[in-house]
Amino acid sequence: MTDVPAPPHPLAKAPFATASAAPRRKPKGVVRRLVEHRLFMTGSILFALMLVMAITADLLALYDPIVVRARNRFRAPSLAHPFGTDNFGRDIFSRVVYGARLSIQIGFVTVLLTAILGTACGVAAGYFRRLDNLIMRVMDALMAFPALLLAIAITAALGPSAFNVVVALAAVYTPRTARVVRASVLVVREADYVQAARAVGAGHLRIMIQHILPNSLAPLIVQLTFVFAYAVIAEAVLSFLGMGPSPPTPSWGNIIAEGKDYIREASWIALFPGLAIAITVLGLNLLGDGLRDVLDPRMNVETR
Repeated sequence: MTDVPAPPHPLAKAPFATASAAPRRKPKGVVRRLVEHRLFMTGSILFALMLVMAITADLLALYDPIVVRARNRFRAPSLAHPFGTDNFGRDIFSRVVYGARLSIQIGFVTVLLTAILGTACGVAAGYFRRLDNLIMRVMDALMAFPALLLAIAITAALGPSAFNVVVALAAVYTPRTARVVRASVLVVREADYVQAARAVGAGHLRIMIQHILPNSLAPLIVQLTFVFAYAVIAEAVLSFLGMGPSPPTPSWGNIIAEGKDYIREASWIALFPGLAIAITVLGLNLLGDGLRDVLDPRMNVETR
């Protein structure tokens, strides 16, 4: 006959029965969560490659991107010309590298202007209720037009140049940024610490700078990464239509425009700048998705 173990005493405590006995996980910081986020890191690497290429264009370019070499017309990709040559004998690799510098410069300046104008309009509309209706109706009127169509109209009115492209894109994407900022400000302005600041006599400007803006930055940063991607695409489209920087200035859009007539016999002319646009936009979109997952508390996602 085998021995049967005695039943546990009813008052005995089971091991690790209480939550306090289990070790608590230390919450991860924002930087660590970003590093562990695969989408963010993939996007950062892709965009960093294009950024390094733009910064070091003078070192990476094998030839002058605007010098015509008639003897080298329509050379297929080779060691001497990794991306081939165009109908004027210009090296496509050198033109793509310099085109990266131009596209990223336009995207960066567009993001900077959009951040300044969109934040100012969004904060003013969200904080001052009397201005809300006026500002947002103007923003809605601008958003009523398709973004690309409005950019084409503004650029056509101002004339083709890199500066006018930046102005057109900033006018197009400022309303979208203002709406994002306004939505955050409407939530933050009712928070207890903002009410406490008002109670102790803090002025409107001090409240907006010290309390409203710092707590509205997360959605703004995410929005600006997507604006950067949209600006790169829109600049390429405008240049393709002849409304961007004038040739022979290398731009991804006008390189594709020049190569479209030779797509059968020299497909590499349009292929490589198209790939550069795709890699840049993909990197920015992945980077923005990662920032949204980590910075937006509603997502409640640590890593993927």
